Amino acid sequence: MIDYKITNEYGYKNDYSYLDSLIKRIFKHEHIKNATLSIVLVGNEKIQELNKNYRGIDRITDVISFAFEETDGLVYNNMRALGEIYICIPRMIEQAQDYGHSEIRELAFLTCHGILHLLGYDHMNKEDEEVMFALQEKMLDEDEKTRKERN
Repeated sequence: MIDYKITNEYGYKNDYSYLDSLIKRIFKHEHIKNATLSIVLVGNEKIQELNKNYRGIDRITDVISFAFEETDGLVYNNMRALGEIYICIPRMIEQAQDYGHSEIRELAFLTCHGILHLLGYDHMNKEDEEVMFALQEKMLDEDEKTRKERN
């Protein structure tokens, strides 16, 4: 069972229920059956505070992942507690406009990116970046709703 909660602290008005199929697709691809995670939609101030306090970078970013398994390898009731993902909605909207695609695509991208970080993927070197980014594109392009489209 994949258990996740999306908390909309920002008050984002658009529907994001399509993320359910994306999240399930990622875990199916990764052969993960029992896991839990949290996704929190936040504004600029909150993401900048998190970025400053936990990464030492005092600026707004688009997504931050806090992987629990990097520290404790948490398991509760036979469920892997993967961690938390914070997505900055104003930054997501800005990036969707900058990249010329929909908010649906950008929010799905940031969600996928955050989940892959929780699962241990990274992009610190060219080889890892190629693997992670190819998997992101594959996961997004497998669904009509999140496939690359123009606004």
